[in-house]
Amino acid sequence: MAPHAPPCKRRKADDEDEDAGAESSEEAPAGNSVGAEAAGSPEGQGGPPPEEASGPPAHALVLGGFRRSKAPKVQPFLPAWLAEPSRVGKSVTEGLVPIEDIPEVHPDLRKRLRAQGISSYFPVQAAVIPALLESAANGFLVSRGGYRPSDLCVSAPTGSGKTLAFVIPVVQALLRRAVCQVRALVVLPTKELAQQVSKVFSVYTDATPLRVALVTGQKSLAKEQESLVQDTADGFRCLADIVVATPGRLVDHVEQTPGFSLQHLRFLVIDEADRVIDSMHQAWLPRVVAAAFPSEGSRDPFALLQRTQPRAVTAASVCCPQMPLQKLLFSATLTQNPEKLQQLGLYRPRLFSTGSVHGGLRDPDVDVAGDLGGKYTFPAGLTHRYVPCSLRLKPLVVLHLILEMNLSRVLCFTNSRENSHRLFLLVQAFGGVRVADFSSRYGPGARKLILKRFQQGKIQLLISTDATARGIDVQGVQLVVNYDAPQYLRTYVHRVGRTARAGKSGQAFTLLLEVQERRFVRMLREGGVPRLERHDAPSELLQPLVPRYQEALSQLERAVREEQRQKAA
Repeated sequence: MAPHAPPCKRRKADDEDEDAGAESSEEAPAGNSVGAEAAGSPEGQGGPPPEEASGPPAHALVLGGFRRSKAPKVQPFLPAWLAEPSRVGKSVTEGLVPIEDIPEVHPDLRKRLRAQGISSYFPVQAAVIPALLESAANGFLVSRGGYRPSDLCVSAPTGSGKTLAFVIPVVQALLRRAVCQVRALVVLPTKELAQQVSKVFSVYTDATPLRVALVTGQKSLAKEQESLVQDTADGFRCLADIVVATPGRLVDHVEQTPGFSLQHLRFLVIDEADRVIDSMHQAWLPRVVAAAFPSEGSRDPFALLQRTQPRAVTAASVCCPQMPLQKLLFSATLTQNPEKLQQLGLYRPRLFSTGSVHGGLRDPDVDVAGDLGGKYTFPAGLTHRYVPCSLRLKPLVVLHLILEMNLSRVLCFTNSRENSHRLFLLVQAFGGVRVADFSSRYGPGARKLILKRFQQGKIQLLISTDATARGIDVQGVQLVVNYDAPQYLRTYVHRVGRTARAGKSGQAFTLLLEVQERRFVRMLREGGVPRLERHDAPSELLQPLVPRYQEALSQLERAVREEQRQKAA
């Protein structure tokens, strides 16, 4: 073997180890041996022949081998409810359950479902709706047997119908209410997603006495207060049974709206739960939970129904019926890190999941965000592709894909609002594509209008930050393009989940630089992507677009200079 061969092998091994993201910090102590080989061969230094130096002396105690090997991953120990979830079918085109097969659902709600063109439940809906209805079978004031119902966690792919899975049972449970009080609170991470969920609730509460209020900060605090409470001669009167809110605005009303009470709260729904958990530094959840329980001084000891903070179950603690508070968590990428879930204070939780398990999780890993993540489930109709390209050709590749496929609704994701805006200006200058950008550069009203135009097909290409990657349901998105590759797997899951929804087909393309390709492909393979295809964009196909592209670049430079001048003025 040539003297320089061992260093090459060492370099390759180091590259693989570094590229693996330092998955293990403990390896066999062979690094020094390989390093010694890299310094030169024994023959070149007058040492013994290779066959004599190939192993340790017979009398030596061998503590480690001479080859590098990764230590096995330590499998996380999970509580039983995480390790053994209730299994839910992951395909929304198979295992559909006709509406008539779940007779527990109220006839009026079944009629409303049919009016919306829904004749069957998706698997996640068929599993979760009966479980929630059972917990409220004795009415929303007293739980089954007088005991507190279990909290529910639902982890299912994007577009699998998670919203209806909580809307239907919550509305049915509250239909028999006599006095208007806030009985259900739905917390979502973004204003757009809150608006979408509020519309779904409005559809199914229409022609019922139930009232829905949306509080996201899009209106003034005073205007929102008018939809929540009314100041009368006899005191404050509640005007909403169901409140859909973003965390920050919710805390504003808890602290600043006179008469706004959560002490009759029955359901606390947290949608996109992993994103909400990430914002727990805002400490909104402890404030909301505290507001749901009366303080010691204000509690009426003679009240028929009590609500006390959870404690050990004893004969004394169950002698008086408890008004239950049930937490419901929903997400496509629900964390399975017990430490993070512990922050939510779940009571005897039950997990519904489409993911696979093996005494815990399948192929668990720890990402850089500290989340225990297994393999995610993706929509069956979604095709995953990646396009290798250089940095300067990325905009040209996007234009090529849009023009070649001639699709009516394409969603393109970037990692910053600056990238979104500049790509928008470039595509606009290129011409031939109806384009808009969607980011925090615009106010809530402008974003709402942009989304509406995109849904109507008036915008062909919507370039966005991750603001639209969470839960937003835009009908008919045919293609998702990751202009900037996502750093984390769950970001990829939510981005590509904007297409191939509700059993339809869709495509996802990710543009990758050479230095990103190896890590990205491995991340998706380990994350459960069934098949990842490489899609090349040959230079001969891009060449006809170059003249217009060069002119568009010149226009982009002028537009950026003009914006900078206006900002400085």
